[in-house]
This record gives sequence, structure tokens and C-alpha cells, in this order.
Amino acid sequence: MAAIAVNVQRFAETINGREYRIEVLAVGKEWRAQIARVPGGSRAMMPFYGHTPDEARAQLSRWLTLNHARSTPQV
Repeated sequence: MAAIAVNVQRFAETINGREYRIEVLAVGKEWRAQIARVPGGSRAMMPFYGHTPDEARAQLSRWLTLNHARSTPQV
């Protein structure tokens, strides 16, 4: 049986002071971005899709930026 080559691109990004490892891989004619699984960690988050690896990565980064923004405490 022949091995299937998987084209995975990896990115390291700091978003709102937190380090993220993002993996982007081809799925059919699109690219899927997801947070890379770390030993003992979870990747329980929906993936983001785009026409290019950078578009998929940018959508995931934008979502992380919006959802993990530091909020100003209310007084």
C-alpha cells in the first residue's frame, strides 16, 4: 500500500499575549486551519477553511483575536 503525502503548513502566532501553534492542511480544493494538538491537550474547536493556506490561517487568527481579547474590567 502506498503512503499518502499530507501537505501540512505550521505557523506560530502570538495573539493577545498567548502563543498558538496553527496547522493548515489541504482538504480537497480548500485549506483547513486548526490549532495544533499538543501532548495532553485538546483541539476541540471547529476548523476554519479558506481557498489558500494563508486565508484559512487568517480566519482562525481573527477568530482567536476576537474571542480571546483582553477585556477591560468594569468598575
